[in-house]
Parts: sequence; structure tokens; C-alpha cells
Amino acid sequence: MNVIKILIINGPNLNMLGKREPNVYGKNTLEDLECSIRKTFKDNIEFEFFQSNHEGFIIDKLHEANCKFDGIVLNPGAFTHYSYAIADAIRSISTKVVEVHISNIHNREEFRTKSVTASACIGQISGFGFYSYILGINSIINYEVE
Repeated sequence: MNVIKILIINGPNLNMLGKREPNVYGKNTLEDLECSIRKTFKDNIEFEFFQSNHEGFIIDKLHEANCKFDGIVLNPGAFTHYSYAIADAIRSISTKVVEVHISNIHNREEFRTKSVTASACIGQISGFGFYSYILGINSIINYEVE
């Protein structure tokens, strides 16, 4: 069986999960998220995890990941709402990218309801907590262009 390689990229402040606004993002940490993903997908999937609070590092990681992974699950954090540079980076690679969010960005402050990065991705999943990542990974595994 072929091994599926998936990169999980987390943007700014996601390193503070468990401490930052637990009423919105929950009490579990980024490490808890990574463990949960590994436990859910045990066979034939290889994960790499990356987190940065810096836009340029995320762009560099997207560029480096091109054609090295079967898919990328990206939570751009606040960059979702204004990083045309990350959107352009997604558009510049051939690896499929799914945007995910822990909270429902469409049910939050007005400035958080718009995503400038989603249109560069094959889809967006938000509002299901850590399960958004599981849905995003499943989307990559099962995605077929018609």
C-alpha cells in the first residue's frame, strides 16, 4: 500500500492552544491536536507538523512542500483574513490544500468572517474544533477532481 503524506500547517497563535481563549478554542494544546491526529490515522499516513507565527515562514513551508506531500491541511489563523501572500503561495503550488479552523469563523466577529485564503484551497472546514482537522485530512484522502 502507498503511504499518504500530509503536512499540517498551523499559523499564528495556535501554539497557544489550551491557554488562548479556551471558551473559543478549547482546553487542549497543539501537542494534543497532533496526538489526536496520529491516533485517528494510524495506517499508511505519514504526517509532518509545522507551526509558525510568521507569515513568510508559512509561505516558505508551502513552497517547500510542493509535490512532496499528497496534501496540506492549513489553519492560517488570523492570516486567513488578510494574507493575500499566503493565498498566492497556495495558488503557486500544485499540492492540494484544505483550509481548516477550530472555531466557526462565519459566526464570529465581522472581520473574521472573510477568508482571503479559502478561494485558493480545494475547500474550507470550520467550526468543528479539532475534528475540523480530521475532516480536512479525510477530504485530502478522498478528494477527486471530476
